[in-house]
Amino acid sequence: MANIVVVGLQWGDEGKGKIVDLLSESADVIARYQGGHNAGHTVQIDNEEFVFHLIPSGILHKDKLCIIGNGVVIDPKALIDEMEELKHRGVYIGKNLYVSENAHVIMPYHSIMENKMEELMGSKKIGTTGKGIGPAYVDKAKRVGIRMGDLLDGRAFKEKLKVNLEDVNFLLENKYSSKKLSLKKIYSDYMRYAEYLAPFITDTVLLINRLIDNGKNVLFEGAQGTLLDVDHGTYPYVTSSNASAGGVCTGLGVAPTKIDGVLGVMKAYTTRVGGGPFPAELKDKLGEALRKRGGEYGVTTGRPRRCGWLDAVSLRYALRVDAPTGIALTKMDVLDEVEKIKVCVAYRSYKNGKERRFKEMPNTINVLERCEPVYKELNGWRKNTHGIRKLKDLPKEARAYIDYIEDLLNVKIDLISTGQKRDEAIVLRNPLKDYKR
Repeated sequence: MANIVVVGLQWGDEGKGKIVDLLSESADVIARYQGGHNAGHTVQIDNEEFVFHLIPSGILHKDKLCIIGNGVVIDPKALIDEMEELKHRGVYIGKNLYVSENAHVIMPYHSIMENKMEELMGSKKIGTTGKGIGPAYVDKAKRVGIRMGDLLDGRAFKEKLKVNLEDVNFLLENKYSSKKLSLKKIYSDYMRYAEYLAPFITDTVLLINRLIDNGKNVLFEGAQGTLLDVDHGTYPYVTSSNASAGGVCTGLGVAPTKIDGVLGVMKAYTTRVGGGPFPAELKDKLGEALRKRGGEYGVTTGRPRRCGWLDAVSLRYALRVDAPTGIALTKMDVLDEVEKIKVCVAYRSYKNGKERRFKEMPNTINVLERCEPVYKELNGWRKNTHGIRKLKDLPKEARAYIDYIEDLLNVKIDLISTGQKRDEAIVLRNPLKDYKR
């Protein structure tokens, strides 16, 4: 058995929730290491759909332990609402869920400030979810953040809140022409949240390391994707945390020597939501057809996702950053009706009439925004692959597409998802069982 990171290799929305749920059967612990409730992981079991924002999707397995790490920023009300919704649907939540005492808290002013900043940016806005994620990470970096453990000490929490509100209310009144926020109201609300969440808050760094040292295997769950990583993504059109595999170490307090492998998750095509460059984007009827067939609408916001062909240039970059030991390829069945499939194998741009080609992803956003795709065309299969569970049952053109991806990117595909349900997958290698420590 092994400790494995599940990480998105694109701009998020790769289908990590299903992959984590599928692999959770072989794990002892499922631990979330970054992001906030701006993430949305969807899991479908039989005809029932579950959507997760903060809680690891492994919670659907009653005998598994789930941990929300210190690298996550938490809106207590959103977490409580998610817990209550799951309990209402018959999911057990008790001693199987722990929340880091060092995870930073999203306060009401964080979402207000985020939305105000987006309004001021106009056409240059990032396209955030408006959940307050970015400003919460800003306060963390400024060393004025409030952590989950602070909520357990009412006096200390009140003092920190009072200091923060002095600056926040000054900005709201003088920069954004908005009403001041009430210390009394926020304090009262958050003390109620603290009372509910107190049994779940603990030292998760100590907990997870003891579990690993005792031979338990851990599935590390990331949110968003590598191309949205604050350091390694298409900055500034990124999230505010380290969504790449390296975020595990800081987001959970686990040393890299305790990680045995990385499973990178990628769609058979590409999507992104919000602003930012997307060279392989399809702005035509085919792009709309992929969106409709793939259900490409944001789980958290409902926004339509931008759809395009598989982008090998950006994937090559993500593979360098994450160095996955295996790949999970998702949403193969979405391409079932496409006659000709294209893969972006390079970018090109023009300056003073001269063409410049890129096989590696430019780091400068101004250069990337001018890039156009260079495509390789392959035959589609025009046959149903939905629900197929054996590689040999895939159409030969679909197998050829998989082989092409492996050769082009020099990767090994371990899992192929052929539908939304847990058992609609081709498992060639189970990372938790087959990766070696």
